[in-house]
Formats: sequence, structure tokens, C-alpha cells
Amino acid sequence: MIPNKTKILATIGPSCSDKNTLQQMVDLGVNAFRINMSHGSLDEKKSLFKEIKKLSSNGLYYPTILADLAGPKIRIKNVKDGLALKENDKIIISNSKDFDDDKITISSGFTFGEISKGAKILINDGRIQLEVIKKINPNSIQVKTLIGGYVENGKGVNFPGIGIDMPPLTDQDCMDLSLAIDEGADWIALSFVRSAKDKAAVDSILKDKKVSIPVIAKIEKWEALEQLDKIIDTFDGVMVARGDLGVEIPQEQVPLIQKKIISMANKSGKPVIIATQLLETMIESPTPTRAEISDIANAIFDGTDALLVTGETAIGKFPQKVIEVLKRVIIETENTIDFNNILQPIGHEHHTADAISHATCQIANDMNIGVILSLTHSGSTARMIARYKPSADIIALTPVEKTYRQLSIIWGVTPNKIKEYSNSDDIPTVSAKFINDNNILISGDRYVVTGGVPIGIAGTTNYLFVQKAK
Repeated sequence: MIPNKTKILATIGPSCSDKNTLQQMVDLGVNAFRINMSHGSLDEKKSLFKEIKKLSSNGLYYPTILADLAGPKIRIKNVKDGLALKENDKIIISNSKDFDDDKITISSGFTFGEISKGAKILINDGRIQLEVIKKINPNSIQVKTLIGGYVENGKGVNFPGIGIDMPPLTDQDCMDLSLAIDEGADWIALSFVRSAKDKAAVDSILKDKKVSIPVIAKIEKWEALEQLDKIIDTFDGVMVARGDLGVEIPQEQVPLIQKKIISMANKSGKPVIIATQLLETMIESPTPTRAEISDIANAIFDGTDALLVTGETAIGKFPQKVIEVLKRVIIETENTIDFNNILQPIGHEHHTADAISHATCQIANDMNIGVILSLTHSGSTARMIARYKPSADIIALTPVEKTYRQLSIIWGVTPNKIKEYSNSDDIPTVSAKFINDNNILISGDRYVVTGGVPIGIAGTTNYLFVQKAK
């Protein structure tokens, strides 16, 4: 079994796209691969899906696929030969092609909402800083340069504190989402989420395709911070995308926001992923900094479900080494946590499923039981148990392929594929057979079994029992 409770997600890129490297990364502990849908042709993206589907760890564990949609990121367009801006230079920023004056053209498909004079605009992750002078029309504003630099095509533009009216999905996102569905993505990540309503655009396409895939909200816009409660409640998980978030808000606020989001997601029973610059120095160096190690450890202490490396594996020189380091830090950190004393309190609503899941963890802790078997079709039971952070290993047994693959990024859960069972009377037999066949426990050791009846209905966790291994 995989010893770490905190899961490892890795981004695929030129440095690790070959079969051998990907397999080595799975063997080293990667639980899921992120496919950045903003890069590559449709055929290249299809090939990545197919390559990941072939991977496994000893034929037992198969990595999850997270398809990360590019989203409506605003970028510099049509700047001929670059543009050098000096302090106090005045210029027009516009997404309108018919604007004739000197300007910086940016991505289309949106309009400017409320804009205050003096608001800041950032280019290339804040390296260039501009200040709003006035709004000319819904598509154009005049700005002056505070910190100059060289403006190039493709660089990102951030508008912290400025209301922008734009759709949650671009035309390219819609094509990429359709491809991800067809190729068997297990999770979808939506970039630049601003409100809970953004999920509806993804849900509409999923409905048209007659599929159900959980959707993760990437928190990287200042607007999202004002709707965290609704976003966490509406989406199936959240990701703290610290790169763009650190541009949208003051950098010194990012650690506090990260802690807040982890706490809120934990209380809601939704998976939370920490991403960006976890081991940034390892893009070029085989060793991380102590600050990076501390950063990772603190995220684990705070209760993150998973850690996502991006450029470290996508373009870095040492993708396998990155996974080795991340795995060691996770195991070392988790070995210092007394999970028996951090059992999360039961939710306020006190549903039967909540009570049973909490009781399962409490019994495991009180009786020093090391294994919880969660029999589940939808994955709901396993996720509910995981929210309480038990000391015991959570083994999810499911006959459903998509559930099996989706559970690989959930904290503390090791999914296993089993044959279909038809009724609750089969559960003790199915549980005992799995324990015996896999030599998980020795004779006399206890384990907890939990699930829901009727079989196959999500959210019906309503039974538990303690059983001895024979």
C-alpha cells in the first residue's frame, strides 16, 4: 500500500512525457498526472491521455488524470517587435481591434466593469506595473507606467481589484473540455474561477455529454476570495494556485489565504490541492531549499489533501528527483503527526452519513484499529471518512472504474477495484475476502467496515461494523 496520506500530483511536460519517465514517476509515488490543456495540439493532448492510461504501479494502482483547462487568462496580443515602457509613459490598453491610437492589445472576449482611478494593472507576473488614469470605454482604458519593462506577446495581464466581465470558458476551453471527456479525464480543473456560478458552464457541457466528472475550482483571482464559501460549497474540490494568486493579492497574504482555504475545504469535506512553486529551485537544481521543504511541510500540517508540482516536472531537469523529494518530505512530516489527536469535529448538519463516518474514525482511533474498509460505488463514503483525518489507512473498495480513479487524489484513501456486489449481505464476505487475499492483517486483527445501503446510492453512508481478520 501507498504509505503516505497526502497525495502527489505531477504536471506532464517535455521533461517527463516519455513512457519510461512517466512509469518511473508512478513507481516513485505519483498519484495523479495533470495535463495542462493550454499547451499542445489536440492530437498531442490525446496522446498524453492514452499514455497515462497505460501506466500502473505493479498492476495495482493506476494514476488519476486531472485535465486543467486554461481558462480566460488575459494575455498581451499583437505587440509588434515588443514594446519598451518607461516610468510615467502613458498608453492605452484595449481589447478592441478597431482602436486606432497607440495601445497595448490584450485578449478579447471581455469588457471592463467598474474601474477606479489609481487601480493597478500588472504584466508578466507583476514585473511591469501600470496605474489606471481613466476608463475610455468598456473595452479600453488609459494607464501610466509605474515600473517599466519590455512588453511581449503572450505575457499575462492581471487586473487586481478591477471588475472584468468575461465568460468562465473560452472557445478553446470548450474544445479542450470535450476532448478531456472523450479521452477519459477523471477530474476537471477550471482556471481563474471568480464565482460559484462559473461551474455551470462546465456542468452544461458535462450534461450534454451525459457524463459526471468532478470539477475543481482553481483559486487564483481576487474575486474568488470574496466568494470562497459558495465556491467550496458548489465545486467538488479546490486548488490554491499560488502563482497567479500571488500576483492578484499582496504576496504576504498568500500563506494566510492558503491556510484559510485548506481549513474551509477540510470542514466541507472537499479535497484541496496546493500548487505552484513547491520545489521551484528543482527546475534547475537537484536539491531544494530549506524554505521549500518547510513550505511543503506546513501545507501538510494544515491538512492539504494533495500537492501539485508544475514546472518542476513539466520542464525541469530532474522530474524523478522532484517526486523522490516530495515523497520523503510527506512521509517524514506525516510521521510526526498524531492523527489520533486531530480527529476533525463532526459537521454542523449532523446527517446520518456524517455521524457514521465520524463514528468510524472515532472507533478506529479508540480501538487502535489500523484499517478502515469503505465499500462505495460513488466514492462518497470514502471521501466523508477522509474529511475527518483518521489515523487508520482508508481502503476504498469499489466496483466502479471512474470512482476508483477519482479517489486516488483524496487524502488517506487507497482505492481498490473489486467485482460488483449486489446487496448488503455480501459486504462482510467481500470485506473479509479482500483482507485475506491481500494479506493486509494478521489473524485476530480488527478492521472497521462502512458503507451505504441501498447499494449504489451516493451519500447514504449508514452502517458500520468491526470485524476480525481470520
